[in-house]
Amino acid sequence: MKKKALALALALAAALCLTLLSACGGKQNTTLKVGASPAPHAEILEIAKEILAEQGITLEIVEYNDYIVPNEAVESGENDANYFQHITYMNNFNQEHGTHLVSVAEIHYEPFGIYAGKVADLASLPDGAQIGIPNDPTNGGRALLLLQEQGLIKLADNVGLEPTKLDIADNPHNYRIEELEAAQLPRSLDSLDIAVINGNYAIDAGLKIDDALAIESAQGTAGTAYVNVLAVKEGREKDEAIQALVKALQSQQVKDFIQKTYGGAVVAVS
Repeated sequence: MKKKALALALALAAALCLTLLSACGGKQNTTLKVGASPAPHAEILEIAKEILAEQGITLEIVEYNDYIVPNEAVESGENDANYFQHITYMNNFNQEHGTHLVSVAEIHYEPFGIYAGKVADLASLPDGAQIGIPNDPTNGGRALLLLQEQGLIKLADNVGLEPTKLDIADNPHNYRIEELEAAQLPRSLDSLDIAVINGNYAIDAGLKIDDALAIESAQGTAGTAYVNVLAVKEGREKDEAIQALVKALQSQQVKDFIQKTYGGAVVAVS
């Protein structure tokens, strides 16, 4: 009977050790909940998920189609991190909403593009053409800067990274700048002459960067001011699982996936 009791006790201990691997000197047994835009962020996280699984970390990816809720979810603690936004948007969000989000890693850059709607090229834009841009300050300002780069409008001097329609100093062709929710722009191309579209929403809509009428250069301001980051609430930066996610997102495996999958629409920066 004593031998049977001992064998049972050893079996139970072994089972408990398998369940609590980290307590027994094995892999971690941790779950990370991360918010992301469906493309490319959630797709990139799927590759990181495979890497983390080998370390005993379960990555739960929560997809969002807006730019507000995923930040609120990190601030409240509902999610551990998010990966959907560029650094300038995150900083602006903190200022406007009193949140405490910080970047723990720069992951990639998505060139903004101007895409054809009813007009096939920029040279054919008629007077009074409707041009769609995102309606949030950072991406709307970014769109106006790209329109200026293409000579379609001229902005006032020293407008910084977040100009608005009020900062348009010269609009000789009376283009009508239509501000729409960023996610709606690809679906609105049929009613617009052209639209300036975020990289993630362009990818999600099946738009190819090679088809864009014009794109930002990754050189200079755009490549740094609009780098997409992994964000957490302040104080979580050194969490072991968060740092493991950083390493996974900056791994060669993820870089190779980005290069192969997105053909220049997403550029790894780390």
